[in-house]
Amino acid sequence: MIGFLGSGNMARAIVAGLVNTGYDPAEIVVSARDPRNAEKLAQSEGVDFARSNEELIDMIGPDGTLVIAVKPHMIKGILEPLHDALSETSILVVSIAAGTTLATLESLLPQGQAIVRVMPNVNSTIGAGMSGICGNDQVDETQLDSVFAMFDAVGEVAHIAEKDFPVFSALAGCSPAWTFEYIEALARGGVANGLPKSQAVRIAAQAVLGSAQMVLAKAGDGLSPNNLRDTVSSPGGTTIAGLIAMEDAGFSPAVVRGVQAAVDRDNAIQQGK
Repeated sequence: MIGFLGSGNMARAIVAGLVNTGYDPAEIVVSARDPRNAEKLAQSEGVDFARSNEELIDMIGPDGTLVIAVKPHMIKGILEPLHDALSETSILVVSIAAGTTLATLESLLPQGQAIVRVMPNVNSTIGAGMSGICGNDQVDETQLDSVFAMFDAVGEVAHIAEKDFPVFSALAGCSPAWTFEYIEALARGGVANGLPKSQAVRIAAQAVLGSAQMVLAKAGDGLSPNNLRDTVSSPGGTTIAGLIAMEDAGFSPAVVRGVQAAVDRDNAIQQGK
């Protein structure tokens, strides 16, 4: 049994992904601070729901999986009352609370609890996510594989050492916002040259989508993004002219600096700054 504590956008996306990829809805239970939200999610996906977090633990059983899908600031208040109930089980706890470390989770849960930390990104809500996963020392290979399978239902998954989560967060968690800004900037350039805004956005978004798919498709052939860029950049052509103008404006260094700023900020947050 898999229980979801929380019924927000990410929980809804994961539940829908599991059901759509063949998980038995009868093996999935959801709960929420407002039971009406849990009931609504349960009805939409054909899964079960619990009227309290304590009932959720009872329903998934002593060997189930509990997915903590709440905001980080809510973690302590939710887990502390469940400590005793969890101590009597072998439940695997999976947290998708951003920025909440394994050490923090271990401090709130019974000693020896198997815990997996997952960072899905916003694109998981449409089944095209990129999730990073790591577990504590109590997690065995079978449990880790089960969590990989869960998040495969909403995109791609990578096993990331927890020390590298700030970098993963920048590359996968923050980059969608930066990519949205890039698409918006492309569209503005289109509008400046006479295209309607909605058409310019659709063209730019499809071009970015296809380019990302091309990078993934050609990686197996040993082609890097640089190689692919060169195939489009004809000598004396429009692409290289635009690329030079972008680089003169600091395009690549700005992206690298953005990644570093996100990593630095993530590390500062972990240190309580």
